[in-house]
Amino acid sequence: MKALLLVAHGSRRQQSNDEVVQLAERLKNNCSEQYGIIHAGFLELADTLIPDGIKKCADDGASSIIVLPYFLNSGRHVVEDIPEIVEQTRPDYPDIDIKVAQHLGASDMMMDLLIASENSTS
Repeated sequence: MKALLLVAHGSRRQQSNDEVVQLAERLKNNCSEQYGIIHAGFLELADTLIPDGIKKCADDGASSIIVLPYFLNSGRHVVEDIPEIVEQTRPDYPDIDIKVAQHLGASDMMMDLLIASENSTS
């Protein structure tokens, strides 16, 4: 079963973390055909760190996991930290294909989203 782990930075502000968890819940309702398992995880400062999120996916029966960085830019966390954490965790799940997707900001759809957002405020 294919899983999606939505990874955000994590915040000391609980409401910010809750928003990411709620987004993961909404994704479950909208892309269950693509992903049978969807969880939220965090780089730091919040519960369900990336290794714990991968474990949740594995415990739910994932045969593959896409780790999606919920970040706009390709800073150090996206380029180094998240891939490094995934690499350190990968040996614990030798039978699961774990891949890190491009960060959200790299999506070709970002331009359309920005234009739509600008148009919705006028």
